[in-house]
Amino acid sequence: MSKSSIVTLLSSIRLTAHLPPHSWYIISSVTLSVLNRPDEIPHVFQYALEKDGGSTQKQLDIARRMREALVKSAAIGGLPKSINALYALKRVTPHALIDEPLGYSPTGRSGELYDVSSSKIMQRGQAFFDQIYGKVSKRVMGQMDQSGTEDLGITARLMYGYTLSNTKVLSPAESSFVLLAGLIPQDVRNRASHLQSQYTSSADDI
Repeated sequence: MSKSSIVTLLSSIRLTAHLPPHSWYIISSVTLSVLNRPDEIPHVFQYALEKDGGSTQKQLDIARRMREALVKSAAIGGLPKSINALYALKRVTPHALIDEPLGYSPTGRSGELYDVSSSKIMQRGQAFFDQIYGKVSKRVMGQMDQSGTEDLGITARLMYGYTLSNTKVLSPAESSFVLLAGLIPQDVRNRASHLQSQYTSSADDI
């Protein structure tokens, strides 16, 4: 895709109504990552800085929000694609906008991993799962538990607990859009339709 084409596409997404404020670039980056187009991620970042990054703090927020969206999308599109997308983003990110290892963590996940009880994290993850899937949450989790191995349900609980339910950088609504942006390009219609119907019916509550 040419740079002019991606800019036209991003401009259209940016002006789409009914999206959470400033969510267009996280939705775009997740979709491109899942489509295995990490080479387009820098264009999203640079366009976001141009349109929404008026100050250093706003630029830092954009960088952190894009990184967090790509981390969360690993639960939907797979870790290899998230790795490629994050490294493509890092290559064009100024050093001042990068969170170095062992430094400040805007998500606090490292602290949660070592300093917070796993039961508390699991409870938060279950609550977020219930919020996302609504009235079908028990059925969906039950299907995973009955998939032939209970480890599928355990994997989902770990992802929702430690990754998806952390809303310090992306709000619950933004996190739900990350899930949709990752599911729709993969044409996993059953999973996407559950999320779409639940978000439509309770968007104001998420």
